[in-house]
Amino acid sequence: MITKRIIPCLDVKNGRVVKGVNFMGLGDVASPVELAKYYSAHGADELVFYDITASAEGRALFTDILTETARQVFIPLTVGGAINTTDDFDRVLKCGADKVSVNSGAIRNPSLVKEAARLYGDQCVVLSVDVKRVDGVFRVFAKGGRENTGMEAIEWIKRCVSDGAGEIVVNSIDTDGVKAGFDLEMLDAVCRAVSVPVIASGGAGRIEDFITLFRTLPGVDAGLAASIFHFGEVDIRDLKRAMAEAGIPARI
Repeated sequence: MITKRIIPCLDVKNGRVVKGVNFMGLGDVASPVELAKYYSAHGADELVFYDITASAEGRALFTDILTETARQVFIPLTVGGAINTTDDFDRVLKCGADKVSVNSGAIRNPSLVKEAARLYGDQCVVLSVDVKRVDGVFRVFAKGGRENTGMEAIEWIKRCVSDGAGEIVVNSIDTDGVKAGFDLEMLDAVCRAVSVPVIASGGAGRIEDFITLFRTLPGVDAGLAASIFHFGEVDIRDLKRAMAEAGIPARI
């Protein structure tokens, strides 16, 4: 049985890891390099590094910090933020990323996923989708959750997977930072729609939230979280031991 992955997320702004609630009210946490080193040595299966304001600010991702972070970790690293062209994919991969996450860039240029998958392979292309309910419909949001695109999320995800996205990160804006559990309804809809790996993001507050996630939705491949790991509320090694005790396969 394939093990379920636990993935800390480093949301980086102005060179520092930050975290907010519902994508708002960002507060400083730590150095991304030091935090990445810690997670690499303490049980994380992968890391996600998002330069969360690069797209909205119209600038390139922090390549110097990314390069140093990649040097310090020995687990797969997914990187996103202002990924708008295949040249951006190339630049980030050369900095040491294993996979590249695209979000707003794919919305602006819907052919980007197909072009990147052709050049670098499906396994390299991660579609990150910020989703929020609007009048009961799952809608795709852009620019760090600040702009409603009007697109229906499940159809958008299906389109990008057909174009070559090899993995999906589903970020629920409704549950982000609230720590009341993952958005199971939203994740279930995505898992039913695609056959590629699905990563759940937004809402984890305690170990039991991960147990509930994987028990309720065995099709979810990984759980991603930020503040509960950053602030020591959940230790990844403790989480994995609890998963194993609950019969959920985990790399310990």
